[in-house]
Amino acid sequence: MTSIVALTPILAVMLFLVVLKMSAVRAMTISLIATAVLAVIYWKVPLKIIAASTIEGIIIGISILYIVFGAILLLNTLKLSGAIDKIRTSFMGISGDRRVQLIIIAWLFGSFIEGAAGFGTPPAIAAPLLVALGFPALAAVVLALIADSSPVSFGAVGTPIIVGVGQGVQEGAHVSPVVAPYVEASGGITGFLQSIASQVMQIDIFVGTFMPLIIVAMLTRFFGENKSWKEGLAIWKFAIFAGLSFTVPALLVATFLGPEFPAIFGGLIGLIIVVPAAKKGFLLPKEEWEFPDRKDWLQSWIGTLIEKDDDKEGEKPKLSLVQAWIPYLLVGFFLVLTRLEVLPFKEMLQSVSIEYNQILGSDIRAAIEPFYLPGFVFLLVVIITIFIHKMSFSKVKAAFTKSGTAVIGTGITLFTAVPMVRIFINSGVNESGLMSMPLELASTAAGIMGGVWPLVAPMIGALGSFISGSATFSNMMFSLFQSSIAEQIQADPRLILSLQVLGSNGGNMICVVNVVAAAAVVGLVGREGAIIRLTIVPMLYYSLFAGVIGMILTLLR
Repeated sequence: MTSIVALTPILAVMLFLVVLKMSAVRAMTISLIATAVLAVIYWKVPLKIIAASTIEGIIIGISILYIVFGAILLLNTLKLSGAIDKIRTSFMGISGDRRVQLIIIAWLFGSFIEGAAGFGTPPAIAAPLLVALGFPALAAVVLALIADSSPVSFGAVGTPIIVGVGQGVQEGAHVSPVVAPYVEASGGITGFLQSIASQVMQIDIFVGTFMPLIIVAMLTRFFGENKSWKEGLAIWKFAIFAGLSFTVPALLVATFLGPEFPAIFGGLIGLIIVVPAAKKGFLLPKEEWEFPDRKDWLQSWIGTLIEKDDDKEGEKPKLSLVQAWIPYLLVGFFLVLTRLEVLPFKEMLQSVSIEYNQILGSDIRAAIEPFYLPGFVFLLVVIITIFIHKMSFSKVKAAFTKSGTAVIGTGITLFTAVPMVRIFINSGVNESGLMSMPLELASTAAGIMGGVWPLVAPMIGALGSFISGSATFSNMMFSLFQSSIAEQIQADPRLILSLQVLGSNGGNMICVVNVVAAAAVVGLVGREGAIIRLTIVPMLYYSLFAGVIGMILTLLR
């Protein structure tokens, strides 16, 4: 009964958002109320904790809105300066094949941005860039979310493993006794986390390598004139080549350097390998694939934000290709610069923090680091772009106005979705003696699955990302639990924790917070359910295939 009640908030989100096709605002408002009522009545969570969790969720929502606004503002600035037109032309020069463009932007460029920034930033950059190239908004968001899978393990310079798993295996101030022998055998927590990073990529080289093929197959099946899987699979050689161009370098970096740089180097090395190959037509079929005529697009494909060619701001200046790309290059450069521990910038930016400690007298706290969040980097790059692209005041004003209007609906959704998640997670503070809702669900799953746990472990990670909105939070929430299960079934906790990390990647594709943010950037507010309906199957593939490989490795050991 406890598990059924704990599952209700998740079922509510799926029912209202995915099945009944409600807007995210309505679906998440109903789910928030249902979760709060269940937490009070069944879990006996004090009203003070409910209120504090709601405030915490709103503060986190503001942080996400800050990032979304920055991404939209950068896009509108580049559109009005003429940079997007130049970038579109440059990608057409690489290949006119939409499948190739998708792989390069969503898979490889997105991987680099994930490694540098994380926290939902890649879809917020890749999706509008795809739309600017002529992709339908729905295709751009769905496929950018799916592509943002494998690199998530090492997002924001390794945060999901370094912070998520690293903090998740702590009990109080010390490493849990369950994993302590393995930490000691690895030469300390740094070596332990490096071994997990390597194990993640040893599995992901079989799972993640196929993600480019999956996204191009979905592109042609759901957004092509012929609704054909075959047209996507026709590019299988190039897609797998592009998959390996990321996963092989990422495996080598994870094994020899650790979890900080696999996504960054994997994305960059992949671009260096794949772009010249695409220009030469290496492994590509002779026929290029294109969308049907725009007049034949379904209305549900089209966003309201950036697909309208309604720029009345006058003649755009002629920019060189280098000038057009400088803003995106600066985004990547600044994100890497401010995430490296060896440089002083990260500590400097994080030193400025707006904090609310002990909210309403509870132990719950929330903080916003305005200069460390990717939103600040976007704003900084926008200011630089205004000068290097010599934009007029009227164009700058138009960019800010359009962007501010665009995030209003997103804010309302986030301020219901994130509080629901925080109540769900904070439900462990109660008078019923129960664990938190997610831990009760995981515990029940462990009791039922037993010896086949490696098959299930990634799904727990995916559940964590879905409800928390972050792979890092998922790993932090479930790493100790996963380690305990590993001890019970006499499995290597490093393998089980690797499966947890991979599952959290999969959940990243469908988590409401990421979906809402990505939808907002291309003007698809209200269509979040349609997005999740398309991303849920690739999520299941990614998580279940990782589980199958984990099960095989467990049996072999």
